[in-house]
Amino acid sequence: MKKIYVLDTNVLLQDPQSIYSFDEHEVVIPAVVLEEVDSKKRNMDELGRNARESSRIIDRFRQTGQLQSGVQLPNGGVLRIELNHRSFSKLESVFNERTNDNRILAVALNLHLEEEKKEERKEVVLVSKDILMRVKADVLGIKAEDFLNERIVLEEHLYEGFQEVFVNEGHLQQFFQLGKLPVNIIECKHLCPNEFVVMKNEMNPSQSAIGFVESNTKQIKKCNFTNEIAWGVRARNAQQVMALELLFRKDIPLVTMVGKAGTGKTLLALAAGLMQVEDLGLYKKMLVARPIVPLGKDIGYLPGEKEEKLKPWMQPIYDNLEYLFNVKKSEDLENILSGIRSIQVEPLTYIRGRSIPGQLILIDEAQNLTKHEVKTILTRIGEGSKIVLLGDPQQIDHPYLDELNNGLMHVVEKFKHHELSGHVTMLKGERSDLAQLSADLL
Repeated sequence: MKKIYVLDTNVLLQDPQSIYSFDEHEVVIPAVVLEEVDSKKRNMDELGRNARESSRIIDRFRQTGQLQSGVQLPNGGVLRIELNHRSFSKLESVFNERTNDNRILAVALNLHLEEEKKEERKEVVLVSKDILMRVKADVLGIKAEDFLNERIVLEEHLYEGFQEVFVNEGHLQQFFQLGKLPVNIIECKHLCPNEFVVMKNEMNPSQSAIGFVESNTKQIKKCNFTNEIAWGVRARNAQQVMALELLFRKDIPLVTMVGKAGTGKTLLALAAGLMQVEDLGLYKKMLVARPIVPLGKDIGYLPGEKEEKLKPWMQPIYDNLEYLFNVKKSEDLENILSGIRSIQVEPLTYIRGRSIPGQLILIDEAQNLTKHEVKTILTRIGEGSKIVLLGDPQQIDHPYLDELNNGLMHVVEKFKHHELSGHVTMLKGERSDLAQLSADLL
């Protein structure tokens, strides 16, 4: 049975290509949605870009026919701009305020009531990223759905970057002696390049070893940096061992680290970065950045020069640097950073158009990036650079992103089969017992 999908504004602002996502069904865009999209087109952020792209896509279809009558979509469906069905008479007894949301609801409700009178009726579905919009539609008896096409994977299939397997004692001893083990010896799910394997003795689970998959040899090899101390920081658990391995590997230019607050993502990345830049001289500079949500938002609302405007947003970075440099005052840290000159703390606002060779780039809070923004960042990486994306997908501040459609998780899932990337999910909090309990309970 064919359906009529009524799109809310936030669907187009999240993904301008969403128009093509409904197969052979009819896609209806209420006129008020065009007005809302038009109001966003001058924004210099991701919403503005998506508003302009949505406008261009709709304009191309205008050239193929009358939008108010419906034009054919490439996948067999129909796109229509709805000018009628705006009457509030059926809606005002429940929601009497003439807000834009209620105007969209009115269109969906009137289409729904009209279709119910037909013999061969179509199901009307309101598609919205707004939870309360879907609730209001449900109250009115209209089917409502979230737009999930942007989700990269189902929640239960998220790639963690490691697997735990049980092996016999002989294989474990072989791994300890030779430092490697053929992949086909152990029984586990499909292993990706650079994926970690925690091998436990099936007779004595407390005896274990950590290795990583070397794809070109089809071997599980022993980690090289198990006992590495980076600027006084040593790994405290298995996942932190994996993280240091990825951070110090020169042959892995893309590292992603996901975990709850307090698992040590930022501290480990900064410590490993300082050691490679300052002590080992592997990179010319370390660039540390985090998105100012929303990305591209002007930071001119705060007083002072760029550094002063930036400091409130970058304070979590400075907190970790104060710990690593063992200073008690922020003024002391500023003096150290101004003297070193190889550490650069910046927003992501002005990264477009840059080329960044020979540097170690750390992007904190990457869960607040869209897939378009993260693509913009990754395509800036020059020869000899390494980029580390850090974030907690459960702490998203962006209005149109969730745990499964943000840019960080897109990178994790899209790159997991490539040898140039490595990923680890941090599980255990090391900040404090209270921080770990809070992350679990709240």
